[in-house]
Amino acid sequence: MPVAGKPRGRFSLNSVLSLEGAMSILSFENLELSYGVFTVFSGISARISNDSKIGLIGPNGIGKTSLLLIIAGQLEATSGKVQMASGKKVGYLPQEAMDAFADRKNTPYEEMLSVFTGLREMQKKLRELEERMSSGSYTEKILDEYGSLQTAFEISGGYTYETRIKQTLDGLGLKEKDWHTPIRNLSGGQKTRAMLARLLLEKPDLLMLDEPTNHLDIEAVEWLERTLREWDGAVLIVSHDRYFLDNTVNTIFEMSRTKIETYSGSYSDYLVQREERWAYFERVFDEEKARLLNEVEFIQKNWVRASTHARALGLLRRLSRDLAIVDAYGIMALRSGKQWSEMGLSSDRPLDVVEAVRKVNSIQISNGRPPQIRPRLQS
Repeated sequence: MPVAGKPRGRFSLNSVLSLEGAMSILSFENLELSYGVFTVFSGISARISNDSKIGLIGPNGIGKTSLLLIIAGQLEATSGKVQMASGKKVGYLPQEAMDAFADRKNTPYEEMLSVFTGLREMQKKLRELEERMSSGSYTEKILDEYGSLQTAFEISGGYTYETRIKQTLDGLGLKEKDWHTPIRNLSGGQKTRAMLARLLLEKPDLLMLDEPTNHLDIEAVEWLERTLREWDGAVLIVSHDRYFLDNTVNTIFEMSRTKIETYSGSYSDYLVQREERWAYFERVFDEEKARLLNEVEFIQKNWVRASTHARALGLLRRLSRDLAIVDAYGIMALRSGKQWSEMGLSSDRPLDVVEAVRKVNSIQISNGRPPQIRPRLQS
């Protein structure tokens, strides 16, 4: 799927996408993560389609890395569920795995070969059969076995895996002289490249990367960008490098404490849509708050008049419902088009006038301006 590089047009409510209708490799619903009385996030839901390239963004400390760990099954959520499509696998490297990898005696090349253990066993068996056939002691059964095994070996990439290893190590900037140096003797940056190379060679159906451009030079970053654009599967990336996101993703997940908003396009597309969305929200907020203030003013002026008290009381009942909706879902919910019966709110008690005035005056637009993403530093 080509990566979108141009703005997708002006904001509309449809710009905040749902992956409900797409073929999903994974979904998570109403995830909550809490430690004691502190809630990191709650109500987090989204779907990841089979070929999506997603940038996961949000303020520092919002729980992005924790979300990746939950998806990978390496951290248990307090509540909620994660569903993975049958037969699919997730690839992710948490810090704990990085620490263990960093102390290995294996060389980077040996680590890469270990990804292809099954192919290497097939290769060994093929050589054994070739030796038997070259000695003249073979039967039709051996020929059939050799033919079937050779076909399976070729289909599985047996004749190209060593080339893939070399291209990946070279592409990530690990010099050939370091391929055969014990990993424990490499620098931190070299270890990171080697582990990233192994993850890429494993080819998971959902590849999750947390700040993958750390320790990579410009050439290695550009190679990784090309690799991810061509990746045959889904990718979920946490990165503060906006240029990297612009060159790799076609979807943005914007994470807050209580939800994920999904935007179509690159990071630059997201910024345009996000600003237009906020302009729309601010306009709706101003209009709805002005309406509520006008209703409060009418109620106050007409509450004690016998001729208009009934009308003021009816308006107060409606206003009380509106304020209950605002309390539960925010002021934007007043434009949802849903009836009161669809809101799932049980209380229908009219507020008293003083309480209604206080509530209307206290309504504020929610926080959440676009998070700042730092530009790539050129060396």
